[in-house]
Amino acid sequence: MSEGKRGGTLYVEGIAFWAPTLPGWEAARAAFRGESEPLATPAKRPAPEILAPAERRRAPDTVALALEVAAAAVRESGLDAATLPSVFTSAHGDLAVNDYMCSTLAKEPTLISPTKFHNSVHNAAAGYWTMATGCHEASTALSAFDASFGAGLLEAASQCQADARPILLIAVDVEAAGALASVTDSIGLLACALVLSPRASERTLASFDWSLVSTATRAAPIRSPAARSLAGNAMSGALPLLEAIATARPGSNAGAIELPLTPSLALVLRATAPVRAEPVQAS
Repeated sequence: MSEGKRGGTLYVEGIAFWAPTLPGWEAARAAFRGESEPLATPAKRPAPEILAPAERRRAPDTVALALEVAAAAVRESGLDAATLPSVFTSAHGDLAVNDYMCSTLAKEPTLISPTKFHNSVHNAAAGYWTMATGCHEASTALSAFDASFGAGLLEAASQCQADARPILLIAVDVEAAGALASVTDSIGLLACALVLSPRASERTLASFDWSLVSTATRAAPIRSPAARSLAGNAMSGALPLLEAIATARPGSNAGAIELPLTPSLALVLRATAPVRAEPVQAS
């Protein structure tokens, strides 16, 4: 690995996760540590409470998942959602909605649903989130195929470091559907969110150093059986960092994690759990 450009240190102030067999960060963290097993019966898709009931029913999987994890991560951070810039990343967007769009355009184009149409755009989840929270801060929606999580994290880290303010990162991908399933692989539902800050606080859950390195890259390994069970999803690039955060010990470094961005460029992370002061015992 050649020398790269160090980005700095960022602090995780809030974290959220959702998959059908690991519906929540507490469940995922325990499973990634080997302390519990994924659910045998998958959970139903979440219904984010920040949406009005009618919107909640019509929201596609990508929107429902993104808003569920975004709200949970912000709630844990103690910050105001309306004050946070955001970065949304997805390798494919909503493949089921796009399959519907393509099929309908090919057969009966006049029957296109306006609701499905506005849910087909890549920044649909970002739009729902900013409207539901009254957020007027900058919002970015991006895609980089297999490198989508790394690219989203790099964008969020760069903004957080440059602007010296917290930012919300949301990553989500869903199952491939219809004809699109023959040209792209993605299994199941997977979403996570991180509230990142340039400064530590009493709420800090973990920190990581990040840097860009010129190297022949390969995907970071997924270590736990629970995480490997989710590896078929297009957002599985998030799993090595989430595993590192889940298993990090206070004050210890979890080792380097390489997230490929291109065949010759990687985002390198080193995650650490915060050192907590021991409570004072009453005499």
